[in-house]
Amino acid sequence: MTAKSSATSRAAKMSRKAAASKTSAAKSKTGKLPEWNLADLYSGIDASEVARDLARMDADCLAFETDYKGKLAEFTAREDGGRWLAEAVRRYEAIDDLAGRLGSYAGLVHAGDSVDAAISKFYGDVSERLTAASTHLLFFALELNRVDDDVIERAMQTPELGYYRPWIEDLRKDKPYQLEDRVEQLFHEKAQSGYAAWNRLFDQTISALRFKVGAKELAIEPTLNFMQDRAGEKRKAAANALAKTFKENERTFALITNTLTKDKEISDRWRGFKDVADSRHLNNRVEREVVDALVASVRTAYPKLSHRYYRLKAGWFKKRKLPYWDRNAPLPFAATGTIAWPEAQKMVLSAYRGFSPKMADIAERFFTDRWIDAPVRSGKAPGAFSHPTTPSAHPYVLMNYQGKPRDVMTLAHELGHGVHQVLAAKNGALMAPTPLTLAETASVFGEMLTFKRLLSQTKNTKQRQALLAGKVEDMINTVVRQIAFYTFERAVHTERRNGELTAQRIGEIWLSVQGESLGPAIEIKAGYESFWMYIPHFIHSPFYVYAYAFGDCLVNSLYAVYENASEGFAERYLDMLAAGGTKHYSELLRPFGLDAKDPTFWDGGLSVIAGMIDELEIMG
Repeated sequence: MTAKSSATSRAAKMSRKAAASKTSAAKSKTGKLPEWNLADLYSGIDASEVARDLARMDADCLAFETDYKGKLAEFTAREDGGRWLAEAVRRYEAIDDLAGRLGSYAGLVHAGDSVDAAISKFYGDVSERLTAASTHLLFFALELNRVDDDVIERAMQTPELGYYRPWIEDLRKDKPYQLEDRVEQLFHEKAQSGYAAWNRLFDQTISALRFKVGAKELAIEPTLNFMQDRAGEKRKAAANALAKTFKENERTFALITNTLTKDKEISDRWRGFKDVADSRHLNNRVEREVVDALVASVRTAYPKLSHRYYRLKAGWFKKRKLPYWDRNAPLPFAATGTIAWPEAQKMVLSAYRGFSPKMADIAERFFTDRWIDAPVRSGKAPGAFSHPTTPSAHPYVLMNYQGKPRDVMTLAHELGHGVHQVLAAKNGALMAPTPLTLAETASVFGEMLTFKRLLSQTKNTKQRQALLAGKVEDMINTVVRQIAFYTFERAVHTERRNGELTAQRIGEIWLSVQGESLGPAIEIKAGYESFWMYIPHFIHSPFYVYAYAFGDCLVNSLYAVYENASEGFAERYLDMLAAGGTKHYSELLRPFGLDAKDPTFWDGGLSVIAGMIDELEIMG
């Protein structure tokens, strides 16, 4: 970096710090909100440690390639092949951990401010360096998967390599879809100018959009928040503002969607995936028929879940139908007021502690050690996430906290992820990551704990009704809405194989699946056809969304086991989380007597939601 650009970056950083300090100091109804301390990774984008670790990454990757490329089959077959390969895997894992630290820091800084030019350059530069360095590692998985099964099995009898058995066996599931080395290298290197660049364009475009609500020009997060305002005119104004700005930018979003969908189709075709979602199923280590059964069960249940609930909600508003912007409107009999941050913290930690003191102690570190970034800021990524970073560090949680009851549930959700990530870290960089299906189980279970505790403490009948209805809405958003998203994605990816889709056509598909899932009590008005544009999962993680429904239905069944369990459930649950990616989900669920392959399994989870709606109907 030149002296001039370094000075510019320092000035920009000082400006950001001043703005952040002003934001933090400002008192609001939510109280002072925490901002994360990323210094546990690196002290700043100009830190000498970043340059040092990037150089180390380059050197380590090159040395690894020099030492091992072309030798795996021959050396693994030797008498001491298990120990030799174990040492190679350990070196590979250390590089993965370092790359995770660098990539996580760049990604988190960018999520905190995706429109700052210096940060965007830093994010892009680090991503390119990591891609270039890791090109030297591509051979390892490819060669490892070409080693004969009996040779690998014999080598894994050595305890040092046997430790990595879950990772090796998982890796070998990818074997049928591997390409020859130079094609894999091309795919890898072109990612930076391909899908990664389009992902970045989406992030920057969404963060830079402004929506005119009344006299104010707002970013997307506060605009979406108005859709949950108590004032109907504000909800309508926000919906219209979203629709107007989305419409003005539809060509950009249609281009991004068409390009990424085509990019995936090319990759899938070359690798030999038959179904548009097969690569996601493989990544999740879940069978296609299990997901198909989940989707079929949920779609069949639309009438007794979302259709029935929204009919109830329309009645509470004394209407026959609700316009789409009232779908998440606060209930007329719900308590008013903002939930301050300290109160939200207490709610979640109390719920966690009631289940397991160990779980609460881990979650508390996110508050005391500044692992959470909660304020709404211009340029900050919308939504919420928990980023695991890398096992040698710790996770970070991003939120846009505005004091709504749903924000408290989002906090409980992300801390569920965070606790899971902390517990699984002991498995190391290769085996700590958990497939999305079980990752969402941990987060949704955290939500359920918090909800159940709040419900038990609420004595007022109307407030209990509001709390129960709020949970039903959250579950509908997690199960029904996400399966509708998955159905939408399947339709878009399937139709894209026949040519580009116009923004109008994508909107027609969106309206079709939304109409099916929401039912006749939600009136879909003009403008809603553009609301597919802001969903980041469609861009960053195609077909990710079904994992939410998988996790929610699974948690419903898991929680029923908990409520009827004798001593020891919490320990078994934490052991499940601590396993990380070392076991298949079916093996992890076995101690709880649960089997997702059972055709009736999903119906059991959905019946929990239906039962809550039954209770609401009785309440009137």
